[in-house]
Amino acid sequence: MPRFSANLTHLWAELPYLDRFDAAAEAGFEGVEVLFPYDVPAPATQAALRRNGLQMVLLNAPGPNYTGGARGFAAIPGGEARFDYDMRRAVRYAQALGAKLIHVMSGDGEGSHAKATMIANLKRVSSALPEDLCLTLTPFNAQAQPDYFLNSFDLAADIIDSAGAPNVALQFNTYHAQMIAGDVLGRFQDLLPLIRHIQISDAPGCVAPGLGQIDFPAVFAAIDANSYDGWVSAEYMPAGRTEIGLDWMR
Repeated sequence: MPRFSANLTHLWAELPYLDRFDAAAEAGFEGVEVLFPYDVPAPATQAALRRNGLQMVLLNAPGPNYTGGARGFAAIPGGEARFDYDMRRAVRYAQALGAKLIHVMSGDGEGSHAKATMIANLKRVSSALPEDLCLTLTPFNAQAQPDYFLNSFDLAADIIDSAGAPNVALQFNTYHAQMIAGDVLGRFQDLLPLIRHIQISDAPGCVAPGLGQIDFPAVFAAIDANSYDGWVSAEYMPAGRTEIGLDWMR
C-alpha cells in the first residue's frame, strides 16, 4: 500500500488544531500536511510534530487572504512583488516545519499573459529555492473554483515543462482529476513522470475514498505498480467524525 499522510486542514477539523496531530498519529499516519499553518506560531506546530514522530509533508502558498482579496498570485500580472513576498514566507515556514513541498496557487485569471506570468514567477523562485524544497502545482476543477487559472492537467504540464526546473512538479489530486478528465487512472499514468505528490479524495464532493466514482483499489494498485515512493495524502471532507471514515486505509 502507498505511504499515507493526513491533511489536517480537513481531517479532524472537529478537534483543536494541535490536537489533530495526536489524532493522526493514533490513527496510524506517519506524515501530515497543513494547507495554511501560518496562523499558529511555528514552534507550537513543531512540538506537535515531534511528540508524535510525524513528518510535515506539504503546505500551501500563499496563506489565506482575510481581506477578501485573491488567493494565489502566481498567475496574476502585476502581482510579482506580492508573489515573492508570499513565497519567502512559505519557504520560512516550510523550513521551520520540515516540509519538503510547497503547493503554489495560481490565483484567478486566464489567457497567455497569465500563463507567461506564472512561468516567469516559477522560474525566478525555483532558481533561488533551498535545494531540499520543491514547488508543486495542481489544477482545480472549474466546478470547485470557476475562475482559477490553473484548471487543466495539460496546462499544468505545459507550465512545468516551460519552467524547466527539477524542483517544479505536479501535485496529482484524484478528486480534481476525476472532475476535470473523468479518468483518474489514465491521467495518473500519463502524468507520472511529473508527479511529486498525490492527494486523494473521491468525486463528486471531495469525499472520503470509496464514497464516490473513483476505483481506489485500482488507484492504489497503480501507485504501487509504478514504484511511486512519495506521500499519498488524504485530503477530503469527512462525512462525520474523521476516525469513523478511515476504512479506506485498510
